[in-house]
Amino acid sequence: MRPNIVSEASVTTRLNQWWEGTPFITSAVVAVCAAIYLVCLLVGYDSFAEICFLPSAIVSQFQVYRIYTAILFHGSFLHVFFNMLTLVPLGSELERIMGTVRLLYTILLLALSNAVFHILIALLVAYNPFYPYTYLMNECAIGFSGILFSMIVIETSLSGVQTRSVFGLFNVPAKWYPWLLLVVFQLLMTNVSLLGHLCGILSGFVYTYGLFNLLMPGTSFFSGIENSTWLSPCVRRPKFILCTGGNLSGNLPTYSNPNSTSSSVTTNLWSHLSSMMPQRDTSSQNVQPTQDPRFPGTGRTLGAPRSETARGSSDSNLQTRLLDNFSSNNVSDTTAISSGGGRALVVNNATDLTSSPQQQAPVVSNEDIQKLVSMGFDKTQVEVALAAADGDLDVAVEILMTQQG
Repeated sequence: MRPNIVSEASVTTRLNQWWEGTPFITSAVVAVCAAIYLVCLLVGYDSFAEICFLPSAIVSQFQVYRIYTAILFHGSFLHVFFNMLTLVPLGSELERIMGTVRLLYTILLLALSNAVFHILIALLVAYNPFYPYTYLMNECAIGFSGILFSMIVIETSLSGVQTRSVFGLFNVPAKWYPWLLLVVFQLLMTNVSLLGHLCGILSGFVYTYGLFNLLMPGTSFFSGIENSTWLSPCVRRPKFILCTGGNLSGNLPTYSNPNSTSSSVTTNLWSHLSSMMPQRDTSSQNVQPTQDPRFPGTGRTLGAPRSETARGSSDSNLQTRLLDNFSSNNVSDTTAISSGGGRALVVNNATDLTSSPQQQAPVVSNEDIQKLVSMGFDKTQVEVALAAADGDLDVAVEILMTQQG
């Protein structure tokens, strides 16, 4: 009798699976940083003063390229190794939520905001009238760790957890987690830029509180980039995550609120930039179905990529219009019928109740309502969505997800 042999995958196979599971821009940043370090190691390049983040050089000589060259260079093998090892889980999680292009834009924005905070604090410390301290103006900083601290703050905010484990030793409140890491790294490691890490934390909190909303373009801008011809080879790769294909349950603080209005100048600017990009022929994908007069919006197939039309003005006001239509009917126009533990919502005009029996809404059971409520949706919104979806549970879930998106 042949014994059962359980074979484990080799280390190479596991590494390949791990790398293939890393999204596009995260793996690209890892590859670029590793390649730059290897090239510097092979050619013996160590003149980091030419490319590091140096506040005095940026202010006096306007060498703004240092803002982005500094985050790609690292001083030692352990420096680049631990930074990239931290980036893979953080970047992968955020990229799956945001999408590849949006995460790249966010990294560039965080690098710029970190630089602004760094320079402002260095200038304030160097030129304060009480105790001038010019060391920070001449501090040369390199590495991706400032962006990583921003990502830690953003990912902690998006995860919704109340506590975080510090190296598996003890738990701390989530809001104190980045600050504790700042202190621990400063105490345990030498030659660490305290101000660089601090500015990363500040940028992360500014992002999570939505103060970058004015600088974050809408989904149409990122979709325009994804549909451009010059990016099509990258978009076709399986590791590339579309902006409209990310995790719909991720409530990013940069998303515009349906009830909030952004600056028309900014909106027109992003629209103009998006229209200037070359687009692939997508005429076959833009065929719009006939709109159902019973539902004031545009739907899509579950699991399909969310189109820009579905995220347009109709969907942005979907919840308001459904609630308005539901609450505008008076008591005489709304009838509740109970039967066998279920409830039927009939939302019709009083003159139409006897005119056509086909206008009566289908029965909505308490079981369906409880299923959606258990998923975290509001009961009133669930009832309205089920009524608008004619009792179809899948369509009701889609309506509720559109309201939250």
